[in-house]
Amino acid sequence: MNMTFRWYGRGNDTVPLEHVKQIPGVKGIVWALHEKPVGEIWNKDEIKSEIDYISTFGFHAEVVESVNVHESIKLGNEERDYYIENYKQTIRNLGQFGVKVICYNFMPIFDWTRSELFRALPDGSTALFYEKEKVETDNPSELIEMFSSYSEMTLPGWEPEKIGRIKELFGAYEGMTNENLWENLAYFLNEVLPVAQESGIKMAIHPDDPPWSIFGLPRIITGRESFQKLLSISDSPSNGITFCTGSLGVNPQNDMVALAREFASKSPFAHIRNVKLFPNGDFIETSHLTSDGSIDIKGVMRELSDMQFDGYIRPDHGRHIWNEKCRPGYGLYDRGLGIMHLLGLWDAYQSLK
Repeated sequence: MNMTFRWYGRGNDTVPLEHVKQIPGVKGIVWALHEKPVGEIWNKDEIKSEIDYISTFGFHAEVVESVNVHESIKLGNEERDYYIENYKQTIRNLGQFGVKVICYNFMPIFDWTRSELFRALPDGSTALFYEKEKVETDNPSELIEMFSSYSEMTLPGWEPEKIGRIKELFGAYEGMTNENLWENLAYFLNEVLPVAQESGIKMAIHPDDPPWSIFGLPRIITGRESFQKLLSISDSPSNGITFCTGSLGVNPQNDMVALAREFASKSPFAHIRNVKLFPNGDFIETSHLTSDGSIDIKGVMRELSDMQFDGYIRPDHGRHIWNEKCRPGYGLYDRGLGIMHLLGLWDAYQSLK
C-alpha cells in the first residue's frame, strides 16, 4: 500500500509540503496543474517544475488527480477529437516524468456537488454536507452562487470559466441519456488507453459524486454494474477504477466491503473516507473512524490487507478541525488523523498474517 496526500500546488494550498512530510507513512503527493485550463496540453516544463518541487521534500509524484476531461469529449460533439488529441499528448508528457496513475472523471458539468461547504457537526468541527431535498428541488443557480462566492481558493470542478458557461452547458446536455454518455466514454477510452498503456500509465476513473442523477444530468459510474460495464469496454491493463468509498458509499445499496473484494484489484488508486447517511437521503462527511459514519472502513481496509493491495491510497475529504482555515474538505489536520487511522488498521491486519 502506497500512502499519498492530495495537494493543490504552490500558492494554491494552505498546507505546505513541509507539514505533510511530518505525517508518518506518506510516500507521495497526489497533484495536478490546477491553474491549467481544462483541455489544454500539460507541457513538459510545467510538469517537470512541479515534480521537481515535490521531490525536494522526499515524495514521489506518481499520481495525478486530475487531468480533467473537456466537456466536448463528454458531449461527443465535433470538437472532441481535438481535445482527445490534447489529452493523449498530456498522457505522453506525464509518462516521461514517471507518472503512473491518472485519476479522472466523466461527470457532466459538476464534478462533485454539496449543499454546504462548512456544516457543523456535534463535536464543533465542520464538514461538507449534502441536503438531498435542497439539491433535488432548488434551481442549480443557488448552488452555483454558493460555489462561485467562495473565492479564497480554487474548487476543482467549479472553475469560473465553467460557471460562466452553465446555461450553455445545460443546453448542450439537454436530451442526453446515460447510454449516450457511456458511448462517449467508450469512444474516449478506446482512443486514450493505447497511449496510456504505451506510457506506463493507468487511467483510474472516479465514481460520480454523488452516484445518482442531479439536475436531470446523466450519471454512469455509480456502483457494481457500472464497474463491470466500464471494464468490459477494454481489457487494457490501463483501464481502471479509483475506488472511492465516500462517493460510492452514500448510496446504501453499495456494499463497500463487497465492492472492495471484487474491484480493488482493478483499482490502482483508492480514496478512503467515511460519511454519515441519514434516512431522508442527506449525508455529511465524518472522521475516518468506522463508528462515526455509515461505511465499514475497518472492513474495507481488511479486504485491502487480505489482497495485499499495492496501489496508491489517500485519505479523502476531512473535517475542518481545530479552527483550521483551509479549502473545503482539504485541511491538514483531519486528513493527517485519517492517514494514521488507515495505517493503524493496515498494520494491525498485516500483523495477523
